[in-house]
Amino acid sequence: MGKVTRMISPSRLAYTVTAGRITTAFIQGILEGKLLGRRCPDCSKVYIPPRGSCPTCAVPCRDQVELAGTGTVTTFCIVNIPFEGQLLDPPYACAHVLLDGADVPLLHLVGGCDVQEVRMGLRVSAVWAEDIQPTLASVMYFQPTGEPDAAYETYEAHV
Repeated sequence: MGKVTRMISPSRLAYTVTAGRITTAFIQGILEGKLLGRRCPDCSKVYIPPRGSCPTCAVPCRDQVELAGTGTVTTFCIVNIPFEGQLLDPPYACAHVLLDGADVPLLHLVGGCDVQEVRMGLRVSAVWAEDIQPTLASVMYFQPTGEPDAAYETYEAHV
């Protein structure tokens, strides 16, 4: 009889995650239909999702900032290949959306248009679910606003 070198077995792990003060405020904002970030008092960068401290300056980010639901696609990927556990049918677009007033792009979906229309500089706005839950998935996707594309210079540092 040979040695067992591999075993496939179903497993389940139940656990509870407790959101900290910053994440709780972010989730509360979502429940109110708001996107909330945090500003660093030293470099003034605004982070979303919010961070408790600035990764550049290593100081607490104390100022909460309400961000617009509009922004600019800085980079994107069109997903064409299905994979296990996928919630959406391909093709669909994932993008880094630089929200107006933020300094770090937010990874999210782009919808409300054909994936071939998604491009760098595309101006988009958040589309909220009717049934808002305490999760960023309450923003279903970002859709084109119809505004002219943003100039590359306005987001080139985020590419």
